[in-house]
This record gives sequence, structure tokens and C-alpha cells, in this order.
Amino acid sequence: MAVHGSSDILVDELYETTHRLRRFVESRLRTHGASVARLRALRMLARSEQPLRMRDLSEMTGVAARTTTSIVDGLERDGLVERVRHPHDRRAFLVRLTDKGLRRHHEAEEVDRRALAEATAGLDAEDRARLRDLLARIRESTG
Repeated sequence: MAVHGSSDILVDELYETTHRLRRFVESRLRTHGASVARLRALRMLARSEQPLRMRDLSEMTGVAARTTTSIVDGLERDGLVERVRHPHDRRAFLVRLTDKGLRRHHEAEEVDRRALAEATAGLDAEDRARLRDLLARIRESTG
């Protein structure tokens, strides 16, 4: 049961479920040398047709610029991304995946997929559709 941090137990349980799900996936990714934050960055870089500015990567991942820099520094140290000069702004750099980064991205996506499948295995198709509908209604009323 969720710890009461708001005036609505449903919201508390939603937050607690999200937090537990993230910890569950994070633990699976760590056994493969990855993390949710690193996977998000790799995912955005893999989906982009062009190298990304750090600011764009930060916005796409929903992570503060300073944190994005730390994530990219680690990915670069591991040979998964590289910084390249911006073609039109000599002061700026872009970030792109290396071949090793692309392979690691595919591996991490598979770990993520398996972990999420395991976490949601108790839900049948009807449960999943109903939950998606309920979550969509909450999003619609807040946004």
C-alpha cells in the first residue's frame, strides 16, 4: 500500500506503482551495465535522424541540462556516443551514437522490454485496455 503523500490515495498508489516499476526496470538494466536515464538518452539519439544538441536531448528526455551533461559524459567515456562539432555553430557540439552505442541501445531496449513484460504479466488484454483508458482520462483532465 502506498504511503499517503497527497490528499488522494489513488494518486499515492499511482506514484508508488510508477516508482516501483522504475526501480524494477532499473535493477534489470543495471545487471547489463545500463540505467533508465542512459537508456532514455540512447533511445532519443537512436530515434533521431541527426545528431542532437545537448539542449534538445535534455528536453526530449525531460532531464535537467546538468544531468544530461553527466549522462552524456558517461556514455562518451564508455564509447557509446561521441560529440561532434555543430556544422553551423563553431562553439556548439552535437551528440550522436557510435556503432557500439547503437548495439548497446538495442540490448538495453530488449532488457527493458522483457522487464516491463514481466512486470505487467498479470494483466490480460482487457485489463491493459481498461488501464490505458483510465490513465488517458487522467491525462486529458490535466493537460
